[in-house]
Amino acid sequence: MDLELPLWFEVGSLIVLTLILIADLLLILKRPHIPSTKESTLWVVFYIVLALVFAGLMWIFAGAEFAGQFVAGWLTEYSLSIDNLFVFVLIMTQFAVPRRYQQEVLMVGIIIALILRGLFILAGAAIIEEFSWVFYIFGAFLVWTAYRQAFPGGDHDDDVQRESFIVRTLRRTIDISDHYDGAKIRTVVGGKKMWTPMIIVFVAIGVTDLLFAIDSIPAIFGITQSAFIVFTANLFALMGLRQLYFLLGDLLDRLRYLHYGIAFILAFIGVKLVLHAMHVNELPFINGGQPIAWAPEISTWLSLVVIVLAMGVATIASLIAASRESRAASPEDAAGAVVEEKGTPPTIDGV
Repeated sequence: MDLELPLWFEVGSLIVLTLILIADLLLILKRPHIPSTKESTLWVVFYIVLALVFAGLMWIFAGAEFAGQFVAGWLTEYSLSIDNLFVFVLIMTQFAVPRRYQQEVLMVGIIIALILRGLFILAGAAIIEEFSWVFYIFGAFLVWTAYRQAFPGGDHDDDVQRESFIVRTLRRTIDISDHYDGAKIRTVVGGKKMWTPMIIVFVAIGVTDLLFAIDSIPAIFGITQSAFIVFTANLFALMGLRQLYFLLGDLLDRLRYLHYGIAFILAFIGVKLVLHAMHVNELPFINGGQPIAWAPEISTWLSLVVIVLAMGVATIASLIAASRESRAASPEDAAGAVVEEKGTPPTIDGV
C-alpha cells in the first residue's frame, strides 16, 4: 500500500524537521551545558507532542491507517532506541567525555546516524518494491534477533567492543591527541594540528546507532512499506533520544526487563512479516508460487496495541523489581550506594 500524501506535505515536513534539528544543534553549540531533569523533561515532552501533532496531520491528509502506521512505527523505533542508550552510556564512559559536551556528541552522532539510516531506508524500500519474498528473510532475521535480545550471550560491553576496529583504524590513519580541547574536534599540540578524541566518539556513536538500525529498520518495514513513514518515524525517535539520555540517567540500570519487551516486539513483528510474505507469496517452491490464503494479515492497530503493552509491561515489571530490591537492601548497602552515586562530581574539563 503506497502512501497517499501530497508531495508538498512530505517535502514541507522534511524541511521543517530538518530546520528543528539544525536549530537544536546550534543551541547546543552556543551553550554547551549539563541539562537539568526539568529541561530534559520539557524537551522529551516537546518531541513527543510534535510526533503526535505530525500523526494528527497525517490522519487529516492521509487517513487513520497511515497515521496508525506512523505511530506504531515511531513507538517501535523509540522503544528500540532506548536500548541504544545503554551503549551510549558505555561509550561516553569509555572515552571519558566531559558531561558538559555530551549533548553535542549525541546530537552530532544522531545526525550522522540519520544520514546513514536514510540511505539504508532507500535501499530497503527499493528491495521490497522489487522482491516481496525479502519479507521472509526480514521476518526470520527479526525472530533470531528477538532470541538474541532475550537471551544475550554477553552484555552491552560487547557492543562497544565492536567499535574497537574502527577506533584502531582511525588512530593509525590520522593524528589524534590524548586530551580533549572543549568540544573541538581539531586542536593544536606542540604547534601541530591534530584531531581530538571527540572525532572518535562522534564516529563510535554514529556507527553504533547504525548497527542498531540493522535490527530496527526491518522491524518498522514490518509495520509500513512507506519509506516516508519509515524515515520520519526514525527521525522523531532519534530527535527525542538525546534528551532521554539525560532524563533517564541511572534509571537505565533499573530497566532490567526492558530487553524482554524489545525481544517480544521484534518476535511479533518478525512473525507478522512472515505471515505477510505468505499472504503475498511469489516463491515458486512455496504453494506453487501462489499466495497462501489462510495466512492472516495483522492490522496496524493490533501491532500498535502489542507494542504499547510489551513496553508498558516490561517497564512496570522492571520498576517493581527495582523497588523491591531497594526496600530489601540493608541500610549499610543503601548508604554505600548513595556515597558512590553522589561522590565527588567530575570537573567539566577533567577526564
